[in-house]
Amino acid sequence: MPSAAKSFHIKKNKTTEEIAYGLTSLDSKKADPTRILALNRNHWSIENRLHYVRDVTFDEDASRIRTRNAPRVMASLRNLVISLFHLVGINSIPEASRRFAAKPHLTLRFIGL
Repeated sequence: MPSAAKSFHIKKNKTTEEIAYGLTSLDSKKADPTRILALNRNHWSIENRLHYVRDVTFDEDASRIRTRNAPRVMASLRNLVISLFHLVGINSIPEASRRFAAKPHLTLRFIGL
């Protein structure tokens, strides 16, 4: 079932409508609109949380690394750092990043070197 959303563009003084289509393996009894909306919102909340940290903390959108596999490798390294921080119970990624940047020897100890 398509989902429609309306938005207003201030600069163009115009309202547009967007229709989104989705596929699911759920049968029609389990795929009621409320469930589909909850699944979709859950997916995007996880996605947005990760990208927010990568962009705000690591300034990923401003990265000038754009050729070949380098952007993918850097995104993977950023995800690794975020995961390691979460694994050891570090909640403030910006604070931990500043601390490790100021004291590189802590970084080496953190990764076991």
